[in-house]
Amino acid sequence: MEQHSVDFIPESERHGGTRQQSFFWFVANFNVFAVTLGFIGPALGLSLWWTVAAGAGGALFGASFVSFHASQGPQLGLPQMIQSRAQFGYRGVLVPVIASLFNFLVFNILQADVLESGLSGIFGWTPFVVVIAVSLFAAVVAIYGHDWVHRVFRAIFWVSLPFYVVLTAAIALGGVEKTSSGSSAGFSLTAFMAVFVTAAVYNLTLAPYVSDYTRYLPKTVKTSHVVIAVQGGISLSLVWLMAIGAWLSLNTGATDGLVGLSEAGNQIFTGFGTVLALVSAAGLIGTMSINTYSAVLAIATVADCVRPVTPTRRLRIRCTAILFVIWVPVTIWVGSDQATLITNLLSVLLYLLVPWTAVNLVDYFFVRKGHYAITEISQRNGIYGEWAWRGLTAYFVGLFAQVPFMVLSFYQGPAAQLFDNIDVAFVVGLLVSAGVFLLLNRGVERSQEERAVALSEDALRGE
Repeated sequence: MEQHSVDFIPESERHGGTRQQSFFWFVANFNVFAVTLGFIGPALGLSLWWTVAAGAGGALFGASFVSFHASQGPQLGLPQMIQSRAQFGYRGVLVPVIASLFNFLVFNILQADVLESGLSGIFGWTPFVVVIAVSLFAAVVAIYGHDWVHRVFRAIFWVSLPFYVVLTAAIALGGVEKTSSGSSAGFSLTAFMAVFVTAAVYNLTLAPYVSDYTRYLPKTVKTSHVVIAVQGGISLSLVWLMAIGAWLSLNTGATDGLVGLSEAGNQIFTGFGTVLALVSAAGLIGTMSINTYSAVLAIATVADCVRPVTPTRRLRIRCTAILFVIWVPVTIWVGSDQATLITNLLSVLLYLLVPWTAVNLVDYFFVRKGHYAITEISQRNGIYGEWAWRGLTAYFVGLFAQVPFMVLSFYQGPAAQLFDNIDVAFVVGLLVSAGVFLLLNRGVERSQEERAVALSEDALRGE
């Protein structure tokens, strides 16, 4: 069981390589949820290839931000949100941390709901039992921690890959019967951008926890290799399975990801689709485990902002138990009738996280250029302060700049009308927060911080 939590990972405990990261992030999107996202394009009138093109563009756009966050892990050796104390302050980091915590919980609720619906539809299993079972497995993996999460993901990769290869080949060669016609689907800019934004958002929501899984890499690993590994992994799997989902929707009329996979696979030979559905469900449970793991780190970060915490097994178990008793009852209560509510909530969470992404990346690559006093990040009265006004100002200015561009079921901003209600709010948030943070940091004297960085590096080398 992993011993570390929100603390620094010493160089002596670093291990792994970028090849493992490719597998890991490929599997993060290699599940039925990605298949379900592929239904969106045809539902809005897009053809298969326009859906694939929109999904690919959005996936690459969102993954580009995630991959640059990933490169911070090996250099700083800290969880993603703890790093943000340098931009927001020891206590100021609570703003993005709480938003990220809700992000993890909402995704666990959404994904457990997808599993509940699909497994109940295929096997007739009791929804309550499905939610409890998949949530328990995700919680146990999260409790055992970082290395076990990676092991589970490697197993899922090698087990699930052959099934999807066979299904894809069968679709291409006509081995899956077309029971409905998708000929009426074509192109519209609004639908194209809706799919683009969906894929971008889905990948972008990985940003708050990507460094949680790269912080054990050796510091000597090349930044470019980490960026390529993460970018390629999460983009390829998302585009592939969204394409399968779009094909199933257009040609079989599928409306449930797991049921659609099962029915299509069973046409190849009896039982194949059933196993494929189970394998895809396992992939989604694995994704729930990384949501849970990072949510535990978020809770520990919140606690550490109030009173310093010691990373122990008991802390990990207690935090996981708190999460479990929140998301399981909510999943059972939500059901499919609340899908619109959850979709709106996810959009709101994206609006909350985008300014953080901009501030964090600009600070790391353009302001401080990767040089941080790691030992000061854990100090309440350290050089980064309790409330870092520059980061917080840039965050809230970017947040409010998005409001006129927001698109929700109950609210469409006035500026959104100019874009035919296409959601570009997150792009506005990225640009505004990044620009404001750069402006506020022009000419800032950092000689004291440079001395603190040197002292921190000396102290860490002595561990």
